[in-house]
Amino acid sequence: MLLRHTPSTTPERHALTINPAKTCQPVGAMYAALGIHNCMPHSHGSQGCCAYHRSALTRHYNDPIMSGTSSFSEGASVFGGQANLLEAFTNIFTLYSPDIVAVNTTCLSEVIGDDLTQIINKAYEEKKIPAGKIVIHANTPSFTGSHITGYANMAAAMVKYLAKKTADGGRQTDTINLIPSFIEPSDMAEIKHIAEEMEISYIMFPDTCGVVNSPLDGRFHLYPRGGCPKEKIEASGSSAATIAIGVLGAQPAAKLLDTKCKVPFETVEVPIGISATDRFIDTLRKIAGASVPSSIRIERGQLVDAISDMCQYTYGKKVSLVGDPDILVPLVEFLNDLGMKVQHVLTGTSTNKYKFEERIKNICGENVKILAGLGKDMYLFHQLLQADKPDLFFGNTYCKYIARDMDIPLLRIGFPIYDRLGHSYQPIAGYRGGMNLLIRILNTLMDRIDRDANEEEFELIM
Repeated sequence: MLLRHTPSTTPERHALTINPAKTCQPVGAMYAALGIHNCMPHSHGSQGCCAYHRSALTRHYNDPIMSGTSSFSEGASVFGGQANLLEAFTNIFTLYSPDIVAVNTTCLSEVIGDDLTQIINKAYEEKKIPAGKIVIHANTPSFTGSHITGYANMAAAMVKYLAKKTADGGRQTDTINLIPSFIEPSDMAEIKHIAEEMEISYIMFPDTCGVVNSPLDGRFHLYPRGGCPKEKIEASGSSAATIAIGVLGAQPAAKLLDTKCKVPFETVEVPIGISATDRFIDTLRKIAGASVPSSIRIERGQLVDAISDMCQYTYGKKVSLVGDPDILVPLVEFLNDLGMKVQHVLTGTSTNKYKFEERIKNICGENVKILAGLGKDMYLFHQLLQADKPDLFFGNTYCKYIARDMDIPLLRIGFPIYDRLGHSYQPIAGYRGGMNLLIRILNTLMDRIDRDANEEEFELIM
């Protein structure tokens, strides 16, 4: 029966969320911290909170996620967690020897009011942080924001603590900073592929490629080979420019880098599909003064060819989406380019700093139903689909219950994905990622055509 008790209509809710379409800030902060080479994330709160954050990332990536915790007991919950965190620094640097410890707060430490800046300064004064080692922190209470804002806060903390001008007075280099939003390591790799094909010198942070999708070589690596070295993040303060790849997840760090080190920035949407990838590459070309090589043009041409060959299967199909704003906008644009009709777009992340609704309507027109922010949850999304059933919908693993209940094909996109493999290895960003995504869409639709076809319409060649 699963969700068949969900009514098609419900009274307006003001203070209740049922199955939220997001997860909490520390998950995003922990993921961002993994994007620094030789970095140990640390959750300043209870052991149970840290276990949940690690579990969510471990199940999504099928890779062990390492993190420390302040392990609050009743005493720390009342009197504060300073003693726990100071002891944690001693243990972490003694036993695990990271270059950086990235501390994120939790509900408990935020409600208590722990002053992380003061505690970290005290740790330096008491020599609990060895020479040459660094501790950074981000405030990430779970009772506000989402995993996207937690990721953005930790990325901004990297700039706050690490980025600086060079000793020669801050001479600008020809390097471009690339700051991605909360996207898969496969998408980060695809963005780097584009920059490398264009022969652009770049610094990407956070960079989880090679960390949460690291190879199995028969040995355990506490710190995998991937991640952006702290020296590169420090050097980002002397780069020529920054490109924030995603408004909510990346722009805060880019703005802070501009304020702190006077590195100008441009914000682009995550390059999903042809139009968004075109804009990203054009921005790269203009800022870096580079040309677009034939290899990139070929990738684009192949995607255009595949769309032209198969547009009859996507044209007019009704689709609905739930997920994160930085992914939803370019994905909606790509689906619109495929001739699909977007009916519903829902996100549990607040989009106050992003003209989310305006951007979606500019792409799809006024008829699309857009819901964003607090209280916009999976329960409400299920009701939207009951009122106007799509041919296909996009969302994370938790959407599988809706898919089963309503017999609608689900294409898994976003975070978390617990029951399928491939998201950390196969990109959806760039032209090659667009090809992967198009193939997944077509295969899903064609599988449904085959499943529903009667005997005389069951064709060998579709």
